[in-house]
Amino acid sequence: MIELYLSKNQVEGSAAYGKYYPRVSYKQTMNIHDMAKHMAEHNTPFSEGTIEGILRDFVRCTREQTLMGNTVKVDDLAIFKVSCIGNGSTLLYDPDTDKTISASIGSIGRNDKTGPAVQSLKLLAQATGEYTRDELNKVAKLAWTDKAAAEIAAAKAAAIGGGSNGGGSNNGGENGSGENTGGENNGGGSDNNGGNNGGSGSTSFDTGS
Repeated sequence: MIELYLSKNQVEGSAAYGKYYPRVSYKQTMNIHDMAKHMAEHNTPFSEGTIEGILRDFVRCTREQTLMGNTVKVDDLAIFKVSCIGNGSTLLYDPDTDKTISASIGSIGRNDKTGPAVQSLKLLAQATGEYTRDELNKVAKLAWTDKAAAEIAAAKAAAIGGGSNGGGSNNGGENGSGENTGGENNGGGSDNNGGNNGGSGSTSFDTGS
């Protein structure tokens, strides 16, 4: 179960100002040791220590392979690969300085026309198989956190109570502000603001900072 809380946009002048958007409430961070312990409890013949050793070897080998320019595909989870952010050189060769664009990491000076091609590298994890966006939308189960549920209930109660003197009952019924805030109106908001960059049914996650 994935629990959601509500975040209200407070950026004045933004097209999203005043709107509520769902955010995932993460319960805990599972490290390799935690995952090994969890996996060992699933009736596997391997011990917790054996599993942890295999996972650590996998991490080390994944790092090694991606730094060699390979992609590592973990079926039904993600494809790991190294990507680069370029500097945007204006010339491949500058006759004034006798410099060519170089396959290196660095920055280009304000007056330089060429230099290092790469500004920085980053690791990408692209969802694949049963973990693509379409598949997640089919199988994930969502619920509000207790705090969000209370906020929605309070908004509904306020709308119904405020409409007792006229015209407010519709807001508390079909168009209750609590339900619209947490439901259909926010479905598109999370997609537009959640950082999903995957195309063609695949989701990309930037693991860099």
